[in-house]
Amino acid sequence: MLRSIPPILSPDLLWTLRAMGHGDDIVIADANFPATSMGARCHRLDGITATDVLSAILTVLPLDSFVPDPAIVMQVVGDPDVVPPVVAAFQTIVNTTADTPVKLASLERFDFYDRAKSAFAVVQTGESRLYGNIILKKGVIGA
Repeated sequence: MLRSIPPILSPDLLWTLRAMGHGDDIVIADANFPATSMGARCHRLDGITATDVLSAILTVLPLDSFVPDPAIVMQVVGDPDVVPPVVAAFQTIVNTTADTPVKLASLERFDFYDRAKSAFAVVQTGESRLYGNIILKKGVIGA
């Protein structure tokens, strides 16, 4: 056990978060996301929601403050302006937990998949709410 580390962050996932460098992406994905086929390391957190995982990861991972969109969600197919409840919850978590809160950006579904394929890792959650996917770009921790 460690202090101040959310217990849902497994040893392997903590290793990944620590090994990531400035500018690397990590995907937090819902249960429907094709995580394993993305080609990146895939961590499974079945039974845990994407919102809980986002909250836990943002307690230890800084968002990149050098890019305009360090947090990106997937757009609803056919209606890109709709904000699903899970995405609204993501925004609330980013506002309250991230070291540098930002407005979430969005990508069309296949553009999101393309971006996810170059991610350092994917965290497959048990999230059952549709569109419960977010990409985070790791920032730096200043001196």
